[in-house]
Amino acid sequence: MLAASLTTSSSSRPLLGFQFIPRIPDLPSKRLYLFGPSACQKELKGLIGGKFRQPLIAAHWPDILRSVATMVSGAIPPSQLLRKFASNPRQHELAVVLREIGRVERTLFIIDWLLDAGMQRRAQFGLNMGEAHHALKNALRSSSHTEIRDRTSEAQHFRMVEVNLLAAIVIYRNAKHLGQAVARRRREDLDCTPNLLAHISPLGWAHVLLTGEYRWRKKGLA
Repeated sequence: MLAASLTTSSSSRPLLGFQFIPRIPDLPSKRLYLFGPSACQKELKGLIGGKFRQPLIAAHWPDILRSVATMVSGAIPPSQLLRKFASNPRQHELAVVLREIGRVERTLFIIDWLLDAGMQRRAQFGLNMGEAHHALKNALRSSSHTEIRDRTSEAQHFRMVEVNLLAAIVIYRNAKHLGQAVARRRREDLDCTPNLLAHISPLGWAHVLLTGEYRWRKKGLA
């Protein structure tokens, strides 16, 4: 059961039930780990970094399940568990086991990444969306002179909230008008398939006049 749980595809989303699809930097330098490196084909020997310590994982598997259960139930947040590992002067055994499981997951992920071009496109799309969001906020900061220069944490918080609010307004306005445009195309029986809609985003700001002064009315005032 343990081997079956660990050797399933990463799309099964083991442990916490989430699948993270990152862009691994310097991917060619990463090495794969196997349960039996000696059985690996000689053409792949250069890609192998070592062997999974399966007995170690098996011995601590109940502890792993208990840790997962406490995090899922909300009894212990993941950040607290990581702090506990970091506070131990000697490397915590559970942290070592999690590192071994991480090697399993990273190996499976790299294999899926190399074989699945769609996964690569989705990761690139997510990266582009994040960069577009940051570009919008940078444009708002430059236009409204909201560079964070305040010394107090409270003032810095207000500045960040201001930029986030402006970005949310731009995104809402774009989403509203994009929705109206999509509805109009559908009424006119024009092409509006999901594949087409996947290429549009409400994060554009080139059509928005960002210069000027932003003033917020107090509640109850006309």
